[in-house]
Amino acid sequence: MRRLIAAAALSLILASPAGAADKLSVALDWFVNPDHAPLVVAREKGFFAAEGLDVELIAPADPSAPPRLLAAGQVDVAISYQPSLHLAVKEGLPVARFGTLVETPLNTVIVLADGPVKTVKDLKGKKVGYSVSGFEDAVLLQMLEGAGLTAKDVELVNVNFALTGALLSGQVDAVVGGYRNFELTELELAGKKGRAFFPEELGIPAYDELIYLARRDRTGDPRLPRFLAAVEKATLWLTNNPAEAWALFKASDKKLDDELNRRAFFDTLPRFAKRPAALDVGRTERFAAFLKAKGLIDTVPPVETYAVAPK
Repeated sequence: MRRLIAAAALSLILASPAGAADKLSVALDWFVNPDHAPLVVAREKGFFAAEGLDVELIAPADPSAPPRLLAAGQVDVAISYQPSLHLAVKEGLPVARFGTLVETPLNTVIVLADGPVKTVKDLKGKKVGYSVSGFEDAVLLQMLEGAGLTAKDVELVNVNFALTGALLSGQVDAVVGGYRNFELTELELAGKKGRAFFPEELGIPAYDELIYLARRDRTGDPRLPRFLAAVEKATLWLTNNPAEAWALFKASDKKLDDELNRRAFFDTLPRFAKRPAALDVGRTERFAAFLKAKGLIDTVPPVETYAVAPK
């Protein structure tokens, strides 16, 4: 009987594909764009495969969906934003940060360079467009307070995700939430120069724009350190070989091959986390304290309850 069991086990081993890769599903924060270059490079250069991973990149229909898909167990990893992580923790979603994709803020307040707004103080009496209420409101409020203004000094206008269009059409005088590596170039390609006010220079603590999330009860998943190792290799490679990396990136999807994506790609290169697994506890605590001060979260929980650094 033992010989029969051993023979059956051996046949199963022989029948299984040699070195079969572990599947890992990753929900992106939006459609594939230059912010995701390390992931695309890791896939196209075989860095994921070298770590024994078969990684599927999934573009969501709704950019707010990935953390909820993750919490529901429908994906293994979700890309989200550090501000969104704190709000998700407040809502009780069982998710945690385990890595960083873009380690600097991308969010800005943008105006037309030839318009009347030269400083934040010039926003008094002006219309400001926004896409998502919450953190963007807090960013704007902090910047206004630094200039001696209040929320009552501006008129907020929901322009959905048409930030550039609203600014170009004159619907608003400024927009909050435009990315420095995208909307500024989009304006220039439309024939207008933009001026950006950077939150981290005007009272908002620095934070990671894009982060990797896992379910809190699965942060010990052995696939996660291998995932980050592949992403780190890809990030260093594209940093050292930017022209070749751009050629590889645009070849992965013909929709990426245009001037806006090309410029956004090179503008984003210095912002990718070179040590994606590294966690700055003090910085995370300072940002959480800022969100609490602005009334966006009720408490500042211990960092280890929602952010880890896999080993």
